[in-house]
Amino acid sequence: MDIPKIHESEYHFCLIMWEHEPVTSVELVKRCQEQLGWKRTTTYTVIKRLGERGVLQNDNGTITSLVSKDEAQAYEIDDLVEKKFEGSLPAFVAAFTRRQDLSEKELDEVQRMIDRIRKGGKE
Repeated sequence: MDIPKIHESEYHFCLIMWEHEPVTSVELVKRCQEQLGWKRTTTYTVIKRLGERGVLQNDNGTITSLVSKDEAQAYEIDDLVEKKFEGSLPAFVAAFTRRQDLSEKELDEVQRMIDRIRKGGKE
């Protein structure tokens, strides 16, 4: 499945949608006004655009996602690695770890992921 591009402001909207779905458009307007400072018309415009791009579905005012948070995040990481690190995951990890101090717990979690991948598992 080809994941549609979700722009930064749309992503903040999607975070609200994913947390509360299925959610009515009226509720999304309220939450976007409270959390993002958006006007009603802005929220409805984003709903329309994301619906046209296949990110969400608006069924008589009930909004549900067609793209999950995990799918959107995976797409963004793949895109970042491809564009900024010439497709090299090791280069991305090296750049990330130069700037981040990982705790022992985080290092153990990453090692468990690597071990699962080596054994043929995805997650």
